[in-house]
Amino acid sequence: MSNHPANLALRFGLELAALAALSVWALEAVSGPGGVALAILLPLLAATAWATLRTPGDDSHGGGAPIPVPGIVRLALEWLLFALAVLALLAAGHRTAGMALGVVVVVHYILSYDRVLRLLGQR
Repeated sequence: MSNHPANLALRFGLELAALAALSVWALEAVSGPGGVALAILLPLLAATAWATLRTPGDDSHGGGAPIPVPGIVRLALEWLLFALAVLALLAAGHRTAGMALGVVVVVHYILSYDRVLRLLGQR
C-alpha cells in the first residue's frame, strides 16, 4: 500500500505541509528579517535532510541514497520532522491545522505499514 500513487501523493503533500509549517512558525516566532531568514532556512535544512538521508532499497522515493542510513534512522528522521511541523503549527497558534496535520500523518503511516515494517527490519 505504501507505493500506491494516492498514498505517494499524500506523502508528498505531507512533506510540503511540514516544510510550510516550519516557515509559518518562524514568521510567527521571530519578527523582521530574522523571521524571514529563519522561514527560509528551516525548511531548506529539513528538505536537505529529507532528501539526502535515505535508506538503500526504500523504493518509496524512487531514487538512490545519497547518504545511506539504516531504516530506523530514516523513520526517526521522518517522524521527528513531522512532529516538529505539528508542534510548530501549535506553537504558532494554528491548533486546528496542527492537529489535522498530526492526524493525517498518523493515517499515512498506518496506510504505509508495509514500508514501516520494511524499514524497521533493515539494519
